[in-house]
Amino acid sequence: MPQIIIRGMSQEDVKTISKQLVTELTECIGCPREYFTIELLQTICISEGEVSKGTLFVQVNWFDRGQAVQDQAAAILDRNIRNVGYSEIEIFFLVLDENKYYENGCHY
Repeated sequence: MPQIIIRGMSQEDVKTISKQLVTELTECIGCPREYFTIELLQTICISEGEVSKGTLFVQVNWFDRGQAVQDQAAAILDRNIRNVGYSEIEIFFLVLDENKYYENGCHY
């Protein structure tokens, strides 16, 4: 159920990396590719009264898989995003508590 939320990338760039990204993350994490979702949030950043480029943020919502897997997943995300021309990338992981996660009204 890894959910990847991206802010600050173009739709075309996300589409370009999406297939390879999920392939690599599937191998790293060990879950089926259909468990992954990628969402692109279109935002407008304002700095000093002007529209600015802003920072590229990637948020990963998932169940804890340990530090080593998290480090590998961050490296995969970073590398794929850099491959389409981005140099400043911030990635953070939001660990979901399995006891508080429900799918279709049923406890996970």
